[in-house]
Amino acid sequence: MTGKRMIWLGLLGLFFMGLQAEEPEVAEAVEEDFQAYMSSLDSMINVWHVRPKMESLVLDSINERAEQLIEELPDSVYIARLAAISSPMQFPFNSRVKSYIKLYTQRRRDQVETMLGLSHFYFPVFEEALDAAGLPHELKYLPVIESALNPRALSRAGASGLWQFMYYTGKRYGLEVDSYVDERRDPVQASRAAVAFLSDLYDIYGDWQLVIAAYNCGPGNVNKAIRRSGGKRDFWEIYYRLPRETRGYVPAFIAATYTFTYAREHGLQARPINLPVATDTIMVTQPLHFEQVAAVLQLPLENLRELNPQYRRDLVPAKTKAYPLRLSFEQSSAFAGVEDSIYAHRRLQYFPDNQLAAPVAVTAHPVVAPSGSAAIHYTVKSGDVVGLIAEWFNVRASDLRYWNNINRNIIRVGQKLVVYVPKAQEAHYRSVAQQHGSRQLAASGAAHATAAPEVDGAYIYYTVRSGDNLWTIARQFPGVSNDDIMRWNNISDARKLKPGQRLKIKSDN
Repeated sequence: MTGKRMIWLGLLGLFFMGLQAEEPEVAEAVEEDFQAYMSSLDSMINVWHVRPKMESLVLDSINERAEQLIEELPDSVYIARLAAISSPMQFPFNSRVKSYIKLYTQRRRDQVETMLGLSHFYFPVFEEALDAAGLPHELKYLPVIESALNPRALSRAGASGLWQFMYYTGKRYGLEVDSYVDERRDPVQASRAAVAFLSDLYDIYGDWQLVIAAYNCGPGNVNKAIRRSGGKRDFWEIYYRLPRETRGYVPAFIAATYTFTYAREHGLQARPINLPVATDTIMVTQPLHFEQVAAVLQLPLENLRELNPQYRRDLVPAKTKAYPLRLSFEQSSAFAGVEDSIYAHRRLQYFPDNQLAAPVAVTAHPVVAPSGSAAIHYTVKSGDVVGLIAEWFNVRASDLRYWNNINRNIIRVGQKLVVYVPKAQEAHYRSVAQQHGSRQLAASGAAHATAAPEVDGAYIYYTVRSGDNLWTIARQFPGVSNDDIMRWNNISDARKLKPGQRLKIKSDN
């Protein structure tokens, strides 16, 4: 390393050390962004082609080494590593970026290792599209923060797919979206459209951080922030004039780039996934149902869904034009050998009168209530996730998904859920539903009622209430951070905080 580079890194380190001492409201805003992003990450990462029961390839010694690597690093290390990434894009470092780096490398290691496994399948698709347009390859990390590499991810606003296209944006960039096909979920077509969108945004701004911000919130919001800031065209200078969710978007992108580039240095290991190494595409020239292919080739129906998420009804609607069907390399060869037999298999059943409305289209399954149970109804509130609701009612998350036809753990605010509980405990669980249903989340800005803490010697004891998280609790005690509470109470996973749990907090803070 040259002397000039060392001096530059040293000065940059001192500059960003100063940024760490930010005003409290900045830290609070970052933490609030975390709570929303962590919740969405938990939901998005439930990808159907990840097999949780698959035998782990990570040895115990590697796990032990990973635990040792979860430690605080000097800011100078992060600065040097980001500066060493060879890219036309700039990767600045500050407290917001650091917070997201810690989110990925410490607090959400399981999800990141899953995404590392998925990246082996999806990144080559992204890189090919980016390379063809001459765009920086590092843009392949956008789907990490957009969808957690889940092609079936669906946001509450209606954005869909790996690149999270809204309906009209997808249509504007040539993606087909109708009753049978949603190319926003097609890795190849959606990547092509995303590259075209990013190219157009770069023609407007000529700055990749502004491009990434505009990809998230739209060029109209970025233009408004530029105008209100007096014409400034730097992301960090217009930061507070951008929509709140966009403020964390660029730092999250920088952190994702860092994490995937330096995964090995943080002991992060790619987890195995159930996707083939090599695939090929068959052009289908007449209507075809997945079950025809599965029956003739004797392969699991789920295998076809995994590789072709763009088809909404297990059906390729090739009536007036050809459509692609992606298969593993071995399956594509087998398909070519018996193609006529596949099209002919039970054709009148799947396509009566040569119509596309197949009678075997995917439908919700009928739900049978468990014997001796009572039905409790719960309305989803902001911040709720499937696993947490299941824990409140002491039921399995898989049962909750089955009873409510929940796909990929996606639930929406205002959605009505039914929970079956033992008849003898009906009154208790109705009380639980009422308690959680009437709560006001701290993130909504409503007052959060808490029981008076108990003081005992050097510690104050705080009882966790419904809707609490470590951040909302820490806010009530000046000088106390999330990490302090975790350290004093030997908490290794902040997600396991439960109502009724007593926490000790040093009273001299």
